[in-house]
Amino acid sequence: MSIRIVPMDASHLDGIAAIEKLCFSAPWSRNMLEEELYNDCAAYLVAEDEQETVVGYAGIQVVLDEGYITNVAVLPQQRREHIASTLLKVFFDFALAHDLSFITLEVRPSNTAAIALYEKFGFVEVGRRKNYYERPKEDALIMTKYFKGAEEC
Repeated sequence: MSIRIVPMDASHLDGIAAIEKLCFSAPWSRNMLEEELYNDCAAYLVAEDEQETVVGYAGIQVVLDEGYITNVAVLPQQRREHIASTLLKVFFDFALAHDLSFITLEVRPSNTAAIALYEKFGFVEVGRRKNYYERPKEDALIMTKYFKGAEEC
């Protein structure tokens, strides 16, 4: 399958909202996703297949020299096809081109597949947020990838 990575626009919102419902116990609404189109600090990428169907997406917010990944999601039937890796690589290229110190994210400790992916790309666990997630209640691991010689504090 051939995947194309494009910036999110309004035509992607229904597809992304559907992926949110499939992948997350507390999905972002279509309206919340639409608001991100107007957030000057955020960038969202969409993975499309040959029919321009949304098969995955990822979002990042940038504040000064720091990147915060908001979501990474891929249709369950499209997982293990390197879609999330491709989305992350675009963010890493952006981080290097814009001299970001780090990119960070939160992930459920039970999401071992995502943790393995993030570790493969050099993310390390730097902390934990107690009871961060609902349905089910679970902590969040804070994972960070450092750039340009930045070190853990």
